[in-house]
Amino acid sequence: MSAAPSDPTLPQDAQGILALAARSMFQLFSSISQGMFLIDRSGRIVWVNEGYRRFLPALGFDGVDQFVGHMVEEVIPNTQMRRVLETGEPVLVDLLTNKAGTFVVSRLPLREEHDDGTGPVIGAIGIVLFDHPQTTLQPLVAKFALLQRDLDEARRELASQASRAARNGLEGGLPRQAKYSFASFIGSSPAAVEVKRHARRAAQSSSPVLLLGETGTGKELLAHAIHGASARASGPFVSVNIAAVPDTLLEAEFFGFAPGAFTGADRRGREGKFKFADGGTLFLDEIGDMPLTLQAKLLRALQEGEIEPLGSNKLVAFDARVIAATSRDLPALVAQGRFREDLYYRLNVLPIRVPPLRARRSDIPALVEALGDEVAQRTGDAPPELLPDALALLAGQHWRGNIRELRNVLEQVAMRSDAQRVDAAQLTRILREAGVGEVAPAAAPEPSPAEAAAEAPGSGLLRPLAEQVAQLERRAIDAAMAHTAGNKLKAARLLGISRATLYGRLENPEQ
Repeated sequence: MSAAPSDPTLPQDAQGILALAARSMFQLFSSISQGMFLIDRSGRIVWVNEGYRRFLPALGFDGVDQFVGHMVEEVIPNTQMRRVLETGEPVLVDLLTNKAGTFVVSRLPLREEHDDGTGPVIGAIGIVLFDHPQTTLQPLVAKFALLQRDLDEARRELASQASRAARNGLEGGLPRQAKYSFASFIGSSPAAVEVKRHARRAAQSSSPVLLLGETGTGKELLAHAIHGASARASGPFVSVNIAAVPDTLLEAEFFGFAPGAFTGADRRGREGKFKFADGGTLFLDEIGDMPLTLQAKLLRALQEGEIEPLGSNKLVAFDARVIAATSRDLPALVAQGRFREDLYYRLNVLPIRVPPLRARRSDIPALVEALGDEVAQRTGDAPPELLPDALALLAGQHWRGNIRELRNVLEQVAMRSDAQRVDAAQLTRILREAGVGEVAPAAAPEPSPAEAAAEAPGSGLLRPLAEQVAQLERRAIDAAMAHTAGNKLKAARLLGISRATLYGRLENPEQ
């Protein structure tokens, strides 16, 4: 049986194939990039492709003849092409900003052909990968900026804790400092992003903050984060759970007491939480449980910035920012006469409502991963992996106890499961053994924004603007391609865009 004849257009020797591949790659880069040019070994521009020519007017040149033949530094401000010539090292991705705009670029050296690929540099290629990266790469840039911000916050928190630990090692006692940052509030759902946005804005103010939400939603964590991101971060963070302190001791707990103020009192007296928080933040948890008799004193302290210790006739000034939190309906308590209206208005300057877990179900997988790691650190065992159907089952629960209840369920899973991977059936059994009365069915997948918009009544124009613009853009491209009988170059010219942009839209119509 004879061998099939070889393709006469394909070179038969290795060098010929390599040369063909190089030409093909060059043509490919020239067609898909936003622009490309060549310089020789002296740094003089010797060639520009059609895509790059559209940048020439912004650089101050009327035509390509004014551009070609000049040294690259003379015609392209801030270029680093000379460095590529001198070092022979490529710069695969970089940002270049000049009067023509900001671009994502690549710079590649050209070498004389040697068998070992180490020939001398004879020139370089400059490639514009993306123009207007602030829009074309906006999702990637936004995600990177968010991760960078959380990373910076975590670094500041670690550095601050190390500094405080060193200082308290000399002074003794446990540090009264923020334990959490905004990076600790896990979640990227719209509800989680919105509450963190409000909390970050509150951190820039010195006004009282009122955190509202059900128990277990993370109100105390946010209080720590607000303090840690505020101008008072170097000061103390003092927390008081009003519901956990007997009514008879609350006044002494808040304002302190003078020596011998009451039977059994310390003869040296004691400073209260307000004084401990001087220069920092005082967090009043469960403010809705404060007795009426103490509310008037708290209001005066907040208004005047001074307190009167129990059994003393001296006023003591303090400077503390107050963050209050409650899971109760304060307006209803005000209407019932169980919470002072003037104190409510004093605290309700910057209200932040923390969403329940059932309002941010898409955050449950990330919360499961983080809380599972916490459980594993305490127990020393690897956390079991929850399969997708088990995560969907968790997302379907009501979560009256919110994140605190979710943490308890994961601890139950870690203790009761013998398998390393847990599915929905195993999770249902564990939930019932743990005392959950009725296990809700698994949650259906949440529709995408586009699907939700399409199903909404009268949704023709009630859709994201970007989605409508993309649809109009697809129609314009289809019309241009039909008008030019599929000629992409003519279609790109007709639309006023580069051929590379047109290729990108045709290959990724959703972008």
